Amino acid sequence: MKAVYLLFLLITPVLFAQQVEFISKTPLSADTFVGVDAFTNIYFTTNMELHKTGVDGDFVFNDLQLGPITSVDIINPLNVVLFYEDTNTVVFVDNKLNEIERISFNNLPQFLNINTATNAGNNRLWIFNIDTQQLELFNYRSLTNAVVSQPFSGRLISQTSNFNYCYLLTENKIRTFNVYGSLLSEIAAEGFTKVIQQDEKVMGLKDNALYYLAEISEGKTNKYAEAVKIPLPEITIKDLHLTQEFLYIYDGQNIHTLKLTEPKK
Repeated sequence: MKAVYLLFLLITPVLFAQQVEFISKTPLSADTFVGVDAFTNIYFTTNMELHKTGVDGDFVFNDLQLGPITSVDIINPLNVVLFYEDTNTVVFVDNKLNEIERISFNNLPQFLNINTATNAGNNRLWIFNIDTQQLELFNYRSLTNAVVSQPFSGRLISQTSNFNYCYLLTENKIRTFNVYGSLLSEIAAEGFTKVIQQDEKVMGLKDNALYYLAEISEGKTNKYAEAVKIPLPEITIKDLHLTQEFLYIYDGQNIHTLKLTEPKK
């Protein structure tokens, strides 16, 4: 029988009602848990290889010469984005993890030194330029880049994005940008170690706990008066991923699948 965690938090002056439902626990041995796509395929890395397993079958991609995989973006399962920071390279793979193409930012006519690369749609990537400390949109068809943000101080800790917005976490802020280069919001987020988002809901990870921070809708940012802690079961959070209303937490041995209901204001 599925266990249901139904908890309520009272945060003055607004009441936030949340439901967390336990769905399943799946064993996994991995170096890094990447996430689960909309078709319930699981992505993870081991020994510098990307693995995909699920309803589509079992697939592997590797190119050990590129070094360890820094990040994997599965927002589009037909065009998965792998970023290798050590070699400043992006590789695109299809739904069977066959290579589609790759971009070496070292060999571009205009060299770019980056430390993040996530899918922005329409043949573009959200990239963070280390040399200028700016977020940029890179078109990998025309090999052109457009600056999205002004330079800002602080170490970039985490980046997540979708086809409309990009979220950058530094030591004490989360900044939200749209594809038109507008800074939509700056959210105080001191001590957070990762930012995740889904359907414009912004969440942050801090001290093994997950918090709702804001919601972006049609370019407007609704910030919660306080960070709203999500009442999760006691699970060590090594990696986590959000797909629609499902939250996947990897504790180093198992993937815990939970269903979330967001706060109601």
